[in-house]
Amino acid sequence: MNIANQIKWTSRAQEAFNSLLQNYWNHHLNMFNNHYPNPDNRSNITFHYWWYAHAIDSLVDAYSRTNDEEMTSLIEKEYNGLLFRNGGQPTNLLYDDMEWLALALLRAYQATSNETYLKDVHILWDDIKTGWNDQMGGGIAWHKEQLGYKNTPANGPAIILAARLYKEFGNEADLKFAIEIFTWLDDHLVDKDNGFVMDGINRLGDGQIDTDWEFTYCQGVYVGGAVELYRITNDEQYLEKALRTAHFAIEKLHDQTNNVLKSEGNGDGGLFKGIMVRYFTELMKTAPEKTESIRTYFERNAETLWELGTNSDKTIFNHLWSEQPDLTEGVDLSIQLSGVFLYEGLAALERQDFIKR
Repeated sequence: MNIANQIKWTSRAQEAFNSLLQNYWNHHLNMFNNHYPNPDNRSNITFHYWWYAHAIDSLVDAYSRTNDEEMTSLIEKEYNGLLFRNGGQPTNLLYDDMEWLALALLRAYQATSNETYLKDVHILWDDIKTGWNDQMGGGIAWHKEQLGYKNTPANGPAIILAARLYKEFGNEADLKFAIEIFTWLDDHLVDKDNGFVMDGINRLGDGQIDTDWEFTYCQGVYVGGAVELYRITNDEQYLEKALRTAHFAIEKLHDQTNNVLKSEGNGDGGLFKGIMVRYFTELMKTAPEKTESIRTYFERNAETLWELGTNSDKTIFNHLWSEQPDLTEGVDLSIQLSGVFLYEGLAALERQDFIKR
């Protein structure tokens, strides 16, 4: 195998990240724009707290891959921009938003040893834990003003966060809580026949499950939570649950017409595939021998996106990974991040292969 093939995904990850910086970074605001293009700064009127949390993750990914110290400065700038727009403090009304920020900041702390990030992780975690209540048999609420609505987006990332906090600091209460949240999610929102993860329960106050909401996001965070618990406990049930869900989700959420993962549109939906990719990558890292077909599937998606779904002049991605983006309408930051995460995930697997050799 020649060198170019050995670093194909790493090279593409760098090119995708370079495009993210060149086309989305705002040197006046010192954070990412919401949209490309961004005439007269109009795209930044909306405050996308959780997009910015994932943007921090993108910078941590790049730092982990390159050891480029410039990334540490950009992480700090992006987070300071988020804080400024959020009134100077890290918390907000949405439990899932806070979980995403806490996960990004924990990774930023682990990468940089910046204690400010860790301080805010603890502030966020203390707030997140208040979201658990007995309505619907347990689970963390989605919103502080809608405590009876429980969904996968508010519980999946909390499992990952609690497990990672346990691994970092050894607090048994965090591991116990991670298992409790996982058990609730597994019991209430996972199809027992196939492992598919549904979005939420009691959104309308009627105790019903939103069975028709089928999102890549939900599969990603459930798989991610199961993988973290498997890594800690070595309990095979968690790995088996993750594998079952992952294999079925790929089959169910595949767009047969376009031969890629389905599009979930612009806006928030643009980030959903990126979340799936990030946490399916953790499964592939953990069980490479059992996930060869999953890796092949994501590699095919990445090839299609590169050849058909990318503006070749600027390396800007589309929400449908098999069609060119329309740059006259532009592309949301959420969509670009998902494409970046796809290549960063494959680059991480490439690095793992190299280390094994």
